[in-house]
Amino acid sequence: MLNHIVVMGRLTRDPELRYTQSQIPVASFTVAVDRDFGNRDGAERQTDFIDCVAWRHTAEFVSKYFVKGSMAVVSGRLQIRDWTDRDGNKRRNAEIVADNVYFGESKRRDDAAGGSYSRPAAPQSAPQSYGGQSSYGGYDSVPKSDSAFAELDDGDGELPF
Repeated sequence: MLNHIVVMGRLTRDPELRYTQSQIPVASFTVAVDRDFGNRDGAERQTDFIDCVAWRHTAEFVSKYFVKGSMAVVSGRLQIRDWTDRDGNKRRNAEIVADNVYFGESKRRDDAAGGSYSRPAAPQSAPQSYGGQSSYGGYDSVPKSDSAFAELDDGDGELPF
């Protein structure tokens, strides 16, 4: 059997981080997910509000990096819980038990304008190279010659395999 669900939406409130009696972190949050289809008469799209729960490291990650309004991609399994409310009525709730939660957009930049979205700036100059190794830790892939292109030697014309 397969029980896997992936949704993408915005958090409706800040995640609520709690700890079990054995000090295991658990975070609860709700994601607002727009449906892909709308009415034929041009009415607004409908939105589903999906409860999510994350455990352990995922719970700590969500509570640390996500806030109300953040776009999140939640991957996990759908779980149905039966419970009894204070009045003794039997209730049923569906929620996503999150295995992974990913950022759904680029990082927000905190500023006085209310938080604009931007990509990180590109480096102003090329990385310095020291003995064939760039300052980024990788090796240069461009040959050190007058031209970026070099003519290949045909050899004996046979393929090596």
